[in-house]
Amino acid sequence: MTDPLRAAVADAARRLAAAGLLIGTAGNVSAREGDRIAVTATGVTLADATPGEVTVVGIDGRLIEGELEPTSEIELHLGIYADQPACAVVHTHAPYATALACVLDELPVLHYQQLALGGEIRVAPYATFGSAELAAGVRTALAGRQAALLANHGSVTVGGTLAQAVDHALLLEWLCQLHHRASRLGTPRVLSAQQQEEVVLAALSRGYGATRPIREEQP
Repeated sequence: MTDPLRAAVADAARRLAAAGLLIGTAGNVSAREGDRIAVTATGVTLADATPGEVTVVGIDGRLIEGELEPTSEIELHLGIYADQPACAVVHTHAPYATALACVLDELPVLHYQQLALGGEIRVAPYATFGSAELAAGVRTALAGRQAALLANHGSVTVGGTLAQAVDHALLLEWLCQLHHRASRLGTPRVLSAQQQEEVVLAALSRGYGATRPIREEQP
């Protein structure tokens, strides 16, 4: 019988690959359920990922299920789960996110939808992939955020669900593409702190981003 958690991680990897965010074996996806963390195995072609190519480890990294070694970035995933209540982590080498991570020290807020990720997106200092230094830098960059860029490397997003982490990765790539295009036209206008606060208040008062039934007018 297929483990639903392993199947969900494989499905997410395929979806991200179809969107162009995961290329070949570059990138990794994980989801947590209690003390079990399902994560894509190292060397897997993510566009064709299967549940059998997803390994399950404990919160201490101990192997629970699977026949393949987990991603080389397993320490990054375990560190993020130790820091926050995230239930999923997506690490990509998405084209626009990676390009901006080679240039910027921070992704400023040009569009109000970026506030769904927490505001300005920090860029973690460059460190060798799979290293403790990289994991530490990303964990710092993620403080109070749902996303971070990795200098000369890629991006990481988190979410309360696997679907949310995937959506955050897709949103981050769109925002990076927006910044790239705007920068080619001129100097992008950045939303001020006051403008960002007004967006948050408007979203809260209007229930932005959630469906709701039409209310019938009272006679």
